[in-house]
Amino acid sequence: MADGGGEAAASAAPTPPPSDGRGSCAAWAQFLRARLAGAGASLWIAVGLGLLYALRAPLRLCENLAAGTSSLISGLIFIFEWWYFRKYGTSFIEQVSISHLRPLIGRSENSVPEPGSPSVSRDADTNRQNLSECKVWRNPLNLFRGAEYRRYTWVTGKEPLTYYDMNLSAQDHQTFFTCDTDSLRPSDTVMQKAWRERNPPARIKAAYQALELNNDCATAYVLLAEEEATTIVDAEKLFKQALKAGETIYRKSQQHQHQSPQHEAQLRRDTNVLVYIKRRLAMCARKLGRIREAVKIMRDLMREFPPLSMLNIHENLLESLLELQAYADVQAVLAKYDDISLPKSAAICYTAALLKTRTVSDRFSPETASRRGLSTAEINAVEAIHRAVEFNPHVPKYLLEMKSLILPPEHILKRGDSEAVAYAFFHLQHWKRIEGALNLLQCTWEGTFRMIPYPLEKGHLFYPYPSCTETADRELLPTFHHVSVYPKKELPFFIHFTAGLCSSTAMLALLTHQFPEIMGIFAKAVSMVSRTCLEYL
Repeated sequence: MADGGGEAAASAAPTPPPSDGRGSCAAWAQFLRARLAGAGASLWIAVGLGLLYALRAPLRLCENLAAGTSSLISGLIFIFEWWYFRKYGTSFIEQVSISHLRPLIGRSENSVPEPGSPSVSRDADTNRQNLSECKVWRNPLNLFRGAEYRRYTWVTGKEPLTYYDMNLSAQDHQTFFTCDTDSLRPSDTVMQKAWRERNPPARIKAAYQALELNNDCATAYVLLAEEEATTIVDAEKLFKQALKAGETIYRKSQQHQHQSPQHEAQLRRDTNVLVYIKRRLAMCARKLGRIREAVKIMRDLMREFPPLSMLNIHENLLESLLELQAYADVQAVLAKYDDISLPKSAAICYTAALLKTRTVSDRFSPETASRRGLSTAEINAVEAIHRAVEFNPHVPKYLLEMKSLILPPEHILKRGDSEAVAYAFFHLQHWKRIEGALNLLQCTWEGTFRMIPYPLEKGHLFYPYPSCTETADRELLPTFHHVSVYPKKELPFFIHFTAGLCSSTAMLALLTHQFPEIMGIFAKAVSMVSRTCLEYL
């Protein structure tokens, strides 16, 4: 599995079709397109300069250059402005005005805020929030490598996990499942090396070696359940063996926890192992249809180990309760975790929107709402949708099936495309189950963007949208997935219109200068045709 990320990255590079006659014209065309796309703007600039050099004599560019210097400079400014907007998603002139001219014009020397002033503190808080929102989190609903991710690879030939994602998982495993006292137990020493191993067969072999040394090595069963089991049933059997061994080790650690700091560290490690095993057993029960059993395990975990709330077990619980259609219980969980002091997630924001949408979606009609206006319940539902879309604007296209889904990664970036994929993969069925919910979402979600025209600079209910999501998502998501980017770097209509108008005007001016007689005849003909049409009308 560890080598899969490198193979997927290597597969992104275009390779020429075979030269033995078997490559079709379509394959060569695709190869050339890939090469041209990789060359980028530099190739087109070189082609343009070459054409200008070749046509310098018939177009008499040297003579016209002296007479049309201002037009040439205006054209170059326009081309640069267009290129800058396509590359960075903002106007260069506007950026210079905001960053450099506005402070000089609108702020005097006396108005510069002192360090520690409210405005400086507010900017610092915003920067800290952006840094925290760019943190990569463990996906609470991540799939099983052997039973799900590897089966996908067998069927499609594609690697669903990137090397970066798997490397983060390896670091998580070393943090959760190892401690300084591993050298005291030979089986734990072997497993410590196994978690660092990149090659999946080598990890599985090390797990069996650890079991030979100690048949009650819980982490060895965990590794085999995650990576060797090819079905959820097999994974559940191995996790049950891991649970039996983990509970025994956990009780022993509890008895010796106060003897030394090393024993306390060992207890923390054994606690992490036990919680991980129970959580995965709950996920196995959920996948095998035993949903009430899964809910019970998750509730017990949240009650027994409240300090481990950073594992986001409540998101597993929310999804299972939605499958049971226990909406009152879902609301009770949201009331506890949808708090202003706790970090938000797409699961919390969109589940809150789904519950409010559920009360009005079956009777909602855009035509009726436009005639009589929105009711209080409908306004609450629309505001909840706007809140969810502001937090993660990538989710609606997956829920509305405007973008194809892939297997979710093992890590996600909150407010990013990776989180949207993970949420929609598990929650799309819950939105479809409620009549009219997707219809209401489709009618209202784009209104969020009108409320927040500059999401990178300011937000409405949340902090400004972090600008680091695209880079991190490209590391977390496989190369065959088209990463969703927000805000979109699209050219507005007026830029297309202005470009066309300027180009056509420049072309007419050039033709008139080079061929005045022909263009005069053409102008007279156009004038006569226009006059005839007007007389006919």
